[in-house]
Amino acid sequence: MKYVLVSGGVISGIGKGTIVHVTSIKIDPYMNVDAGTMAPTEHGECFVLNDGGEVDLDLGNYERYLNIILTRENNITSGKVYQHVIERERKGDYLGKTVQMVPHVTDAIQDWIVRVAQIPVDDTNECPDVCIIELGGTVGDIESGLFTEAMRQLKRRVGKGNFVQIHVSLVPVISGEQKTKPTQQAIKEVGREGLVPDLIACRCDVPLEKSTIDKIAMFCQVENEQVLAVHNVLTTYHVPLLLEKQGLVKNLTSMLNLDAIPRASSLVDRGSRTWTEWKNLTSSQERLFETVNITLVGKYTNLHDSYLSVIKSLEHSAMRCGKKLNLVWVDASNLEEEARTEKPAEFHKAWHSVCTANGILVPGGFGHRGTEGMIQAAKWARTNKTPYLGICLGLQIAVIEFARNVCDIPNASSIELNEQCPDPVVIFMPEIDKVNLGGTMRLGLRPTIFQEGSEWSRLRQLYGEKKEIQERHRHRYEVNPEYVDRLAVKGLEFVGKDDKGVRMEILELKDHPWYVAVQFHPEYMSRVLQPSKPYLGFVAAASGCLEKVTADCMRDSVNGLEEGINGVRI
Repeated sequence: MKYVLVSGGVISGIGKGTIVHVTSIKIDPYMNVDAGTMAPTEHGECFVLNDGGEVDLDLGNYERYLNIILTRENNITSGKVYQHVIERERKGDYLGKTVQMVPHVTDAIQDWIVRVAQIPVDDTNECPDVCIIELGGTVGDIESGLFTEAMRQLKRRVGKGNFVQIHVSLVPVISGEQKTKPTQQAIKEVGREGLVPDLIACRCDVPLEKSTIDKIAMFCQVENEQVLAVHNVLTTYHVPLLLEKQGLVKNLTSMLNLDAIPRASSLVDRGSRTWTEWKNLTSSQERLFETVNITLVGKYTNLHDSYLSVIKSLEHSAMRCGKKLNLVWVDASNLEEEARTEKPAEFHKAWHSVCTANGILVPGGFGHRGTEGMIQAAKWARTNKTPYLGICLGLQIAVIEFARNVCDIPNASSIELNEQCPDPVVIFMPEIDKVNLGGTMRLGLRPTIFQEGSEWSRLRQLYGEKKEIQERHRHRYEVNPEYVDRLAVKGLEFVGKDDKGVRMEILELKDHPWYVAVQFHPEYMSRVLQPSKPYLGFVAAASGCLEKVTADCMRDSVNGLEEGINGVRI
C-alpha cells in the first residue's frame, strides 16, 4: 500500500482536498465523533455516505472527483479515536498497561488508516493501491499534534518509497509582490513536527513567478519541480488539469514507484476514457455563454459551504445542459411578510430573485426560521409554472403549501415547525430517537419504488423508467400518511414511496413543466460526469432542454451507460 499525506500550513481550509486521488481518508482533529450534530453554519454541510455515516464535507469532494464510494470509517476524528481507545481500555485489551497518548492513541490512528486504506471503493472490489490522507486543520495546532506524530510514525512504519507528503501553503500577494515567508515558516513548522514534505503545493491568486518558485525551492530544501503552483482557476474542475501540466502525476509515479504496480488493461482503458471525458467537459465551460438562473431559497445562505453538494449538483447538471450556472442566493426569511416592513430592501430584492428565476430550489434544513418564506417560494413556483425542486425539507414545504392553498387545510404545517399543529401533514417518524441527536436520523442508502401508474413521471423517465432507485437519506420527519389521499385527489401525486409503501419519497405535479420534490438527498451521489437525475431534470427544465436531456438519459439507460459504482446510480 502506498500513502500520500496532504497537510496544510498557514491557514486551514486552503484547498488540500483538491489534489487527492484513488482512495481517501480525512482526518478532522475536532472532538465530535462525527459531523452529524454540527451546525451547517459552523462547519459547512454534513455529508452522508451509503452506510449512513455523517461525515465531513470533504468526503463528498473525494467521492465526486474520484467516482468512488467511501464509508464512515474514511473519516477519522479525535472523538472517534478517543472513543475507540477508551472502549478497548474498558475491555482490558491493553492488559493492565497505563494507556497513553503515545503509543496507544498514535498506534490506534495508524492501525485505523492501514485497515481502512484496504477497503474496496469501486465495483472492482479490489484493494486500492494508493491511499491519500488529508490531515485537516493546520500543522502546529494543538488539536493536530497527535495526528501529526502518528503520520511521522506511519512514514517510518511503511518504509521508503511508500509514503509521500504534500504540504499545501499560501503565497499571498502584497503590493503586487508574491511573498514566500509564510511558506518558508510553514515548512519549518512541519520539520519541527518530524515531517519533511516531498512536494509543496502553493496556493496563490495568480500563477507563481519563476523567481518565487526558485526562492521557495531554495529555502525549503526541494527541487523546483517539487514546487506546484495551484493558482486560482475558472472552476475547481480545472485543478486536476493544472496539476497534470505541472508534472504531479510524473512526480508521484516516480516517488512511489507506481509503474511497478500491475494494472489490468480494462482499468487503464476506463481511466483513460474518464480522463478524456473530464477534460472535454470541464474545458467546454470556458466556451459557454448562455446562463440558467437558479434561485436557491435556504436557511444557511451566509455560508455557501452549507449547501456544497447542492452547488456541485447544480454545476454538474448545468455543464451537462451546456449552460453557465448563475446561482442566486435568497435568505428565506427575507421573503416573509415581516421583512416587508422590517427590511424592505432585502424583501423586494429577494422577491425579485424569485420572480425572475428560471428555476427555484428549496434545499434541506432544520428548524422553523425561514420556512414561511420557503412556502411562499413554493407557491410562486407552483402557480407560475416555474420549475421547482424540493429536497428533504423542500418536499415537506411543498406538501404544506399544497395542503394550505389547494386542499383548503389552512392550518396545515409540520410538527417540527408547530408542535400543536391541528393539521400535521408532516410528522416525526415513529422510530426516531427524539432525545439523542447523533446518528439517530433515517440515514444512508435506501430504496425508493416508483408506483404503478407513474409512468408519466418526468423524473422516472430520467431514471430510465427504472422501478426502483437507490438514494441517500438524512431526515427525522415524514409526510403524514393520513393526509396522502386528500393531497393526491387534488393532484399532488406521490410517484415514489419506500419499499414498504408507507413513506412518501417523491412527489410530482403532472400539469407543471417541472414540479418535483424528493425526501432523499440526491446531491450526495451526483458526479461530474454523471449528474444527479432530480437536479439534472430541474436544471434542464429551467434551461428549456428537458425533452432532449430525457431522451439522452433514456438512450443511455437502454445502452447500459447509466449504471454507476456498484449499480448505485441507475
